[in-house]
Amino acid sequence: MKMIRAIVRPEKAGFILDELSDAGYPAVTKIDVVGRGKQRGVKVGNIHYDELPKELLMMVVEDQAVDEIIRIITKSAKTGDGTYGDGKIFVSEMEEAYTISSGTSGL
Repeated sequence: MKMIRAIVRPEKAGFILDELSDAGYPAVTKIDVVGRGKQRGVKVGNIHYDELPKELLMMVVEDQAVDEIIRIITKSAKTGDGTYGDGKIFVSEMEEAYTISSGTSGL
């Protein structure tokens, strides 16, 4: 199993979630977050914004689904204009998962 965490623009989150659901991946946790990437925020005039609003999408999936999910998120999150801030995707190993109500392990 793998955990996929994607930090994306807030205006893209709904579209990404729809695309994931349509592809058969409806189970996602969405969290409002703030942060900055390599660009160290945004400067507008004399004001510097270093805490930019983003959405964190988290999901745990079987190993064979990772490539498809990354493709869906990347395609859906990209603004196409080549600017910074479209987001980042992190993939990590997930050792175990348990359903609280039943106590069963696995997805």
